Amino acid sequence: MNATTTAATTNTPAITIEVTVNGEPYATAAATLATLIGELDFAGVRVATAVNGDFVPAGAREKTPIEPGDKIEIVSARQGG
Repeated sequence: MNATTTAATTNTPAITIEVTVNGEPYATAAATLATLIGELDFAGVRVATAVNGDFVPAGAREKTPIEPGDKIEIVSARQGG
């Protein structure tokens, strides 16, 4: 077995980071906002997002990295009144 094979077959745990999502602490291995949204079961749901108070449009979520300590807001629309 060569070094490449060994590295590829080793079960290394994913690195988790601590962020705050909607005011609650959350540990995640997600590297981007889009991945985090999917992890939180918001995939396919229309949501508004912000990272550290800055609005992130849907088209930018795949390229928006999340870092330890980030404050993330994910808000979905509600019906009714």
